[in-house]
Amino acid sequence: MSDDTLLRLEDLTVTFDTTPVVEDLSLTVRRGETLALVGESGSGKSVSALGALGLLPPDARIGGTRRLGDTDLARLSARDWRALRGGQVGFVFQEPMTSLNPLHSVAKQIAETLRLHQGLTGKAARRRTRELLEQVRLPRAEELLDAWPHQLSGGQRQRVMIAMAIANHPRLLIADEPTTALDVTVQREILALLAELRDRHGMGMLFITHDLNLVRRHADRVCVMRHGHAQETGPVERVFAAPESPYTRELLAADPSGRPAPVPKQSPLLDVRRLGIRFPRPKPLFGRRPPAFEAVKPLDLTLAPGETLGIVGESGSGKTTLALALLRLQQSDGEITFAGERLDRLHGEALRRRRRRFQVVFQDPYGSLSPRLPVAEIVSEGLRFHHPELDAAEVSRRVRETLREVGLPEECGARYPHEFSGGQRQRIAVARAIILEPSLLVLDEPTSALDRTVQKQLVTLLRELQRQRGMSYLFISHDLAVVRAMAHRLLVLKDGELIEQGDCEAVLTRPQTAYTRGLVDAADLSPQA
Repeated sequence: MSDDTLLRLEDLTVTFDTTPVVEDLSLTVRRGETLALVGESGSGKSVSALGALGLLPPDARIGGTRRLGDTDLARLSARDWRALRGGQVGFVFQEPMTSLNPLHSVAKQIAETLRLHQGLTGKAARRRTRELLEQVRLPRAEELLDAWPHQLSGGQRQRVMIAMAIANHPRLLIADEPTTALDVTVQREILALLAELRDRHGMGMLFITHDLNLVRRHADRVCVMRHGHAQETGPVERVFAAPESPYTRELLAADPSGRPAPVPKQSPLLDVRRLGIRFPRPKPLFGRRPPAFEAVKPLDLTLAPGETLGIVGESGSGKTTLALALLRLQQSDGEITFAGERLDRLHGEALRRRRRRFQVVFQDPYGSLSPRLPVAEIVSEGLRFHHPELDAAEVSRRVRETLREVGLPEECGARYPHEFSGGQRQRIAVARAIILEPSLLVLDEPTSALDRTVQKQLVTLLRELQRQRGMSYLFISHDLAVVRAMAHRLLVLKDGELIEQGDCEAVLTRPQTAYTRGLVDAADLSPQA
């Protein structure tokens, strides 16, 4: 073994019961390099890393050679594993909110690993914790020591996770989808930080992701996996320029592309004037109540029939709050005119009758689909509410037709959400929305949790549905590549303020504000024909 090889896996196999999920995987991670492990959900990426480091459930059987430096990982005792994990190997996971203990402060959680591996306690541990927070470039480190996880943004929580991961100077850092739920600008900051820490400490990094754009910019070598098998491994430049595996070529071709079909100029379906959203602040014990917080500053927007308006901006910019107000699910000021009628003046039964004409598809289909209902009941629920005159046979017929329209087999109506993949669940959510034949569909980050190939399939489906049905889309996303493939026009929000809008391609290629230029630069958009 060469002196700079940190992790070596040879013929790694992982089996649950009698089902192999990883077979004959061989790879190395060297000191100071980043090896990216890529592939779609279910390809075995995370299972491989967790299996190598002994983090799978007891019923998992692990075979093959696993070495960290000169240490044979297959021979470690439970005590040895505790010393190695968090000590020689650090971990950064996809969702820090579920990895951080919500009942403990930032200082307490980082101090715990310092006590276990270095014996630091009291003031020494607090001082080292503050140094770590400064090292991962968290502003106001002293104040954040006593903060709770729920008080931090997604990017701040991820930096806390990184501080914990590097606290004991690990030789190897495993980053499992560390940026999936983050805005593009925060993604770039986090990955640049990881690269800086890797170089400063001479660590090796195993970077697990399904995003090939991130691999292209941030990895040295790449291993492409599918169905538990390595398809090809090599330097990033070679694999991206001349992929040998058909599956790798398929992944590289999976970026959403093309432009939506143009729409003729028409009277707007949605016409919004001076819409603003304010949230009252709590009144202190003494003194006056402070001014209300302006979540969305007054703005105007229009949306034509058959048109897609993309809304982009970082987390906290007001994208989803604005959409909820347009759907009359959030109180707001200003005028909302939909199909010539003032929605902001409707309440109660009159508003409920209009709701079938505007529907919504959320980011996480698993969280928005009832786990206790079969798909047929989920898809038909709105139809049965808005059209009680339909008999069971007609409802069943419409459900079957709608499932076929979104590319799902009719027989899946008897199954439950947990039996489907993420992309299939999102198709179910789309079916539930379009069965009511709405004029407007709000899509709130509908592709962010999906693999690139599944994203492309969903984008193709949405464009075809729009062509067939003439629906208008309000498309909210932080993924500018997907927005570019979907949107006719683009609206950019920052801190609740509309700072730029116009033709989508014009805004992305010739942004007028520094903020929009930062979003575009972080997304690293390739030119389109």
